[in-house]
Amino acid sequence: IALKYSGKELDAMKAVAAAHTSRSLLEFEKALNVYEMELSEDLIVHSHLSALYDTLLEQNLLRLIEPFSKVEVSHIAERIDLEESVVESKLSQLVLDKKLNGILDQSAGCLIVFPESDIGKTYDRSLETISHMDSVVDALFEKAAALR
Repeated sequence: IALKYSGKELDAMKAVAAAHTSRSLLEFEKALNVYEMELSEDLIVHSHLSALYDTLLEQNLLRLIEPFSKVEVSHIAERIDLEESVVESKLSQLVLDKKLNGILDQSAGCLIVFPESDIGKTYDRSLETISHMDSVVDALFEKAAALR
């Protein structure tokens, strides 16, 4: 049985699992390069690995920028050891997907992170209050019509 579940394919999956467990992009990329044939042959595995890479990159970027309110994209790229264009592209995707509350200032080459706010909660509560008031006004209108 041990021979049945051994080989380069299993080693490739172990390397990917270890990289994911340690949340290391460098280990993940190393595993992809070392086991390129084994991991790129199967289209399903390849698509899952691509999604896993995006998730790892996203988690690493969010963890890196967490202590900052304003940070240069080049600094983030240097810390994560990726090209600046890749980091900038992923950061813009995070901003557009509303996973990151901030803006990219491309002229200054920096990311400005806004503090989380309760604006969304306030808006929802306001809509709820207006809805309740609408119900009350309708009920009063019906009572006034009944009195006539």
